[in-house]
Amino acid sequence: MSNSGGHLNPNPNRSWLKPASAEEVNALMEPRLLNIGFGSTVVADRVVAIVSPNSAPMKRLKDEAKKDQRLIDATHGRRTRSIIIVDSNHIILSAIQAETISQRFLTVKDNA
Repeated sequence: MSNSGGHLNPNPNRSWLKPASAEEVNALMEPRLLNIGFGSTVVADRVVAIVSPNSAPMKRLKDEAKKDQRLIDATHGRRTRSIIIVDSNHIILSAIQAETISQRFLTVKDNA
């Protein structure tokens, strides 16, 4: 097998590959923030789950995160109404209902 360039080119027909526009680059680099209440935000792309804190497993999850110093309390002293799990394995508490945050999350993702 002979190759005139001295190296193998696995895909010589790369016409499908085009440079990204400035808007596309900014959209990829600019984090979309999810409002979780009282001026607190989370990077939407890092959210794994938004759950209600009422079940025993969620209470255990919260307690374990507190013990391991992975708990972020964004309730501002109010009652916890949702638990947000992010990809860094941190647990974030919010005083906003899980359904409300989920709707905000969908809105942020749709505007991407």
